Amino acid sequence: MTDHKHIVLTSHPSKGGPQPPALKWGAATSRERGPVIGSQSNPQQRNVIGVHSGAYGLYRALAIAAGKLDPVHRPDLTNTFPPVAIGPFPQWHDPAKIVSLDPWGHRVAEVFADDLKAGFDIRPTIAITKARIALPEMREAIASGRIKPDNRILMPSGEASVVKAAIEPVWYLPGIAARLGTTETALRRALFQHTGAMFNELVTRRDKHVFLPPIGGITLYIFGDVNRLWDGQGEVACRVHDECNGSDVFGSDICTCRPYLTHGIEECIRSAQRDGAGLIVYNRKEGRALGEVVKFLVYNARKRAAAGDTAAAYFERTECVAGVQDMRFQDLMPDVFHWLGIKRIDRWLSMSNMKFDAMKSHGIEIGTRVPIPDELIPPDASVEMDAKKAAGYFTDETVKAPKDLAGTRGRDLDQY
Repeated sequence: MTDHKHIVLTSHPSKGGPQPPALKWGAATSRERGPVIGSQSNPQQRNVIGVHSGAYGLYRALAIAAGKLDPVHRPDLTNTFPPVAIGPFPQWHDPAKIVSLDPWGHRVAEVFADDLKAGFDIRPTIAITKARIALPEMREAIASGRIKPDNRILMPSGEASVVKAAIEPVWYLPGIAARLGTTETALRRALFQHTGAMFNELVTRRDKHVFLPPIGGITLYIFGDVNRLWDGQGEVACRVHDECNGSDVFGSDICTCRPYLTHGIEECIRSAQRDGAGLIVYNRKEGRALGEVVKFLVYNARKRAAAGDTAAAYFERTECVAGVQDMRFQDLMPDVFHWLGIKRIDRWLSMSNMKFDAMKSHGIEIGTRVPIPDELIPPDASVEMDAKKAAGYFTDETVKAPKDLAGTRGRDLDQY
């Protein structure tokens, strides 16, 4: 049975007992900044709103309810340290540069060792490891001669060596509010009201300014020497990719997501083989952060329209169903680049004006913008491409003029 003595409803700061370490976001050192403590094993230690693990925190609650997990279990962090060193960088010390992740999140066992020994339940919010990835498209690229194995970055089998980093969201509410052009009060109230009052501390604990939101995080795939990302000694290629399960995993041909992702990986490998580095930033923001249910409803509405599936109605149908075209908030996207100390991307594998503008506004220089090659665009994704170009997405001479699909009726719904 669950030990209910660990359940605490905090509507105001504790008056007695040891106080949790203070958090000074953007401080010059980890000691001055303080650790992020979101564990429920000792609620009096907590100095943030929410719990660790994003949406997976709910599965932890299920495991406790089912008697599968001890509610006061603390992770043993022995030998979990990163295999490569990242940071600290000057950007970590600017509270306006990083507002949606904890830059010290991968180094808690090192920089907060004394706090851990003192009994504080501090948990990593970033984990880094090394691995190999294998995609059939890389084998095809080798077979066609577009890329060549070097037994360092790319193996003859098509496997590629990478450094992987998993990042949980950690929101500094004053910084998030400033980034979105609102007030911290308005942000807190909206988060409180529109999550069904799930997090009462958002409005009762104004002394806590850090929130662990129950949303998906980010995975990074780094090709080549990680130092090249920040040392300026080689070119850097990058693809920022927002999750599309249907295309990325199952190969749906209604969009260009997987083709652009695999094209980005190929370009990252090339840059790494030229003694540079490649970076894939994979964000868990399915369907422009509208969710997969909304996404599929929009697909239905588009294909059943009287005029057919057209570029002119592409974003309109999304807005009719969701009330908005996009909720990814690319304003927050540059944070991961500041965490990596990146100041310039030489080959930017994206046509999105929103992503480009976000990077530019944060002073991150973009060299060449690389559109998806024509031959990688699935026939059924032409509507998407035409709509995006009309909306201001980047294009150049390597992208053919949009086809006139305005009067073309979409295929029968049953064919999808």
